Amino acid sequence: MLSKNKIKYIRSLELKKNRKEEQVFLAEGNKLVGDLIGHFSCRLILATEQWLQNHPRLLATETIEVTHEELSRASLLKTPQEVLAIFEQPHYDFDADVASRSLCLALDDVQDPGNLGTIVRIADWFGIEHIFCSNGTADIYNPKTVQATMGAIARVKLHYCNLPKFIGNASEKNIPVFGTFLDGENIYTQHLPKNGIIVMGNEGNGISEQIARKVSHRLLIPNYPQGCETSESLNVAVATAIVCAEFRRRAAFEPSL
Repeated sequence: MLSKNKIKYIRSLELKKNRKEEQVFLAEGNKLVGDLIGHFSCRLILATEQWLQNHPRLLATETIEVTHEELSRASLLKTPQEVLAIFEQPHYDFDADVASRSLCLALDDVQDPGNLGTIVRIADWFGIEHIFCSNGTADIYNPKTVQATMGAIARVKLHYCNLPKFIGNASEKNIPVFGTFLDGENIYTQHLPKNGIIVMGNEGNGISEQIARKVSHRLLIPNYPQGCETSESLNVAVATAIVCAEFRRRAAFEPSL
């Protein structure tokens, strides 16, 4: 039986302060929960009888069989599926030098949960395992963000940090730092290495001046045809996909310099 207190607790995780206090996050839906089981410790699963029968070997601290009606009372989704789970937030070691060995993303106050979740999914697609976030960036454990990652949160590690300091330290170590700007150099004509940091900025303000001063390579995603009036800018998640795709294309087809 699903108690009122349990429903109240689950729904309280919509708030960041409660997620932070409990060190957990909420995931809903057959595919998402299925992708995350085994990657994170699971404290609670609410699921229908059919779902539980199809997943007999669950490792969860508590499992409650529920009806669709009970699940809808606990769910944060407009159209709940067969399962809801609460997972423990992981704690990753902070390796500031990982960008010297691989390609990483850095997010400067990306505030929309959907954009953040999509960027994590993009990073997963392009084999980027680490994202460094400013403290003003949206919470990765926001339920909307978790849903938008489509399970990529299981493979991409997010680190919240003092981003200007992190970027500054990387620059001092001669780690290449890339950012997109309207006055940058055409991304399609620039050398793009296999390692470094790609900085993506806030939806409305772009990359902050404090971090922009530390960017060593200013890139432009040109509109087409150049010189014609088009939209003012690209959505940050779309821009991230274009930039990551071009970095990976170069790594595949250009010889190392």
